[in-house]
Amino acid sequence: MNKIFIYNTLKRKKEIFVPISKGNVGMYVCGPTVYGDPHLGHARPAITFDVVFRYLKKNNYKVRYVRNITDAGHLENDAEEGQDKIVKKAKLEQLEPMEIVQQYTLSYHDAMRQLNCLPPSIEPRATGHILEQIEMVKKIIKRGFAYEINGSVYLDVVKYNKEFPYGELSGRNIEDTLEGTRKLDSQSEKKSPTDFAIWKKASNEHIMRWNSPWGEGFPGWHLECSAMSEKYLGKQFDIHGGGMDLIFPHHEAEIAQSKSCHGCSPVKYWMHNNMITINGQKMGKSLGNFINLNQFFEGSHKNLTQAYSPMTIRFFILQAHYRSTLDFSNTALKAAEKGLQKLIEAFEKLDSLKPSKESSISISKIKDECYQAMNDDFNTPILISHLFECVKIVNSNISGDLDLISSDIDLLKFIFEEFMVSILGISPISKTNSTQSLTKDILNLVIKVREQAKIEKNYLVADMIRDELESLNIKIKDTRDGVVWKIKND
Repeated sequence: MNKIFIYNTLKRKKEIFVPISKGNVGMYVCGPTVYGDPHLGHARPAITFDVVFRYLKKNNYKVRYVRNITDAGHLENDAEEGQDKIVKKAKLEQLEPMEIVQQYTLSYHDAMRQLNCLPPSIEPRATGHILEQIEMVKKIIKRGFAYEINGSVYLDVVKYNKEFPYGELSGRNIEDTLEGTRKLDSQSEKKSPTDFAIWKKASNEHIMRWNSPWGEGFPGWHLECSAMSEKYLGKQFDIHGGGMDLIFPHHEAEIAQSKSCHGCSPVKYWMHNNMITINGQKMGKSLGNFINLNQFFEGSHKNLTQAYSPMTIRFFILQAHYRSTLDFSNTALKAAEKGLQKLIEAFEKLDSLKPSKESSISISKIKDECYQAMNDDFNTPILISHLFECVKIVNSNISGDLDLISSDIDLLKFIFEEFMVSILGISPISKTNSTQSLTKDILNLVIKVREQAKIEKNYLVADMIRDELESLNIKIKDTRDGVVWKIKND
């Protein structure tokens, strides 16, 4: 096994990875709240921890990778008041909440499949673990770190902080948190504004509700991950991953809940991927730059100049270190597309390499450097730079400018298979991708012709294009952000 260093958010430094149980790794990653189509914010952690999962397995660890589905309890604006995000969407669509959950869970799975993310070992849903969550609340109350009032149960952060440091993950202290907390009328029942709900009383309008010792209600969003990680990975496990935006309050609350319940820290290594921006701006629907993954794959958003294959998106994300911010733009994506094509073309040329009696370069050194990059906190951009060194070597050998012996060629094949395909998860299928891209470009051109017809008030032509596309199983929809389309049989 390689000596792997991981940046631990809890310790704010890189540490040698030593699992709790030799040869075994327990990893929990916060998954999506399924109330909308998957977007870039879902893609980055999924790809990041997919690579971690792949590399740990390559190092002969037996990995149990748990990634949850949040299908209840996540309220608007990550707050403790307001509507459940899924229920709100269900009301808008005039569907049952579980129809929304099913629809967007399938959409998420499809996007992950296209991005070539391996499925997790276990994918638990919050609604399937209500009993475990109720039992955890009971234990926290019994240990004196939570209190019930009016059918809701809150974790007593002030009391918790006397025994354990609240804010150890985020670097916040309770005094700063108190100063930055507005005391709202709806929070007046709490002992302190810092206290957070681990079980909430359901209002009359709240559809998703369960019986509990404290009356009908639903679990707190933070509690779900604590209960599900414990069920499948135990009271203490190795790695907990997620986006940086989850450090506070979500992951901080997870630590407080688990320590309140068991008296010990639940996670050895906390890993967090950084944020995503689009053209230098935070992604948001109000800014008109919110682009879901299907829109990237189809090129159907007004801010996109073309479609980008799932492999281009994956490659682009891996070109930056997971702890660095990542800015999406058409220019950057086109550059990534070209770089990816160079890698794939070199991979396809490997069987054309001609061995010589002597070698002009050491390939084993590059292989070692590839491992070093991955061992250094999964440094994918450095790994990719070494792969491009291999691209130059392949092209130089074909042009006759560089000699390779047979073992060098075998080693090059190993590097591409091991690091590009198996670890980075880049699928080397260039022709299929280019065909799909051409199809999407043609469709986008047809859509533009229809848009121009509408501008010229030639509704006969516009409707004819729409109807003809429908007959080909291509559904188009006019939205505030422009026209979106989808091939029904995809």
